[in-house]
Amino acid sequence: MRRVVFNKKGGVGKSTITANLAAISAAQGLRTLVVDLDPQGNATHYILGQAGSELKSSVADLFEQTLSFSLYSKKASDFIHASPYENLSVLPSHPSLSDLQSKLESRYKIFKLRDSLKDLDFDVIYIDTPPALNFYTLSALIAAESCLIPFDCDDFSRKALYSLLDSVREIREDHNPRLEVGGIVVNQFQARASLPTKLVEELKSEGLPVLNAYLSSSIKIRESHEQSRPMIYLDPKHKLTQEFVALHGELS
Repeated sequence: MRRVVFNKKGGVGKSTITANLAAISAAQGLRTLVVDLDPQGNATHYILGQAGSELKSSVADLFEQTLSFSLYSKKASDFIHASPYENLSVLPSHPSLSDLQSKLESRYKIFKLRDSLKDLDFDVIYIDTPPALNFYTLSALIAAESCLIPFDCDDFSRKALYSLLDSVREIREDHNPRLEVGGIVVNQFQARASLPTKLVEELKSEGLPVLNAYLSSSIKIRESHEQSRPMIYLDPKHKLTQEFVALHGELS
């Protein structure tokens, strides 16, 4: 299974959701890969820590080699790095992704990620994306089988949802008939506040695929980021960890 976490809006928790769901998959014994397509590299740093910025090969190198013909091109597996956690590996990001984008677009390399990932020996692959509908996000949606859309419980995010769903539908029709909306992930949910509850209930009443497991706001996630330890490794019994586990179970 290849899952992409996608939203054109920044700050909605894409990297956090990607890394924590992947960590739970790995902790449950599944061979799991995180592909980080965001030049900011937040998912890479979250899982690998400072070591993630010192790696000599990344997803940028995988893309770059597609721009020139070579009889000795490396396989995608050659760019993958083990994490400190059993069963969890990373195809890391690199800032040079930003510079490569226009070259990749002009050469129409939009299917290269799909072709690179399809033969990898993993049970599940999670793909983190930049906060934009650009070359890398399109590549991820073409490569994936399921799309998760984070929703951070504000009115701007709600208005953007319809455009996001239209984008997924268009990509499914034009490029990837296997792509499905795995669900809308309610993030930073505050049960005692009236607005988040109202917005989520309205989405459900419209028939949108809102997942049942909500992710609460918690200061603990900042500690998780700072220590580069996904919640299942930092504090398995924490309320937010259990919400991630419930979300993972709902997707399984």
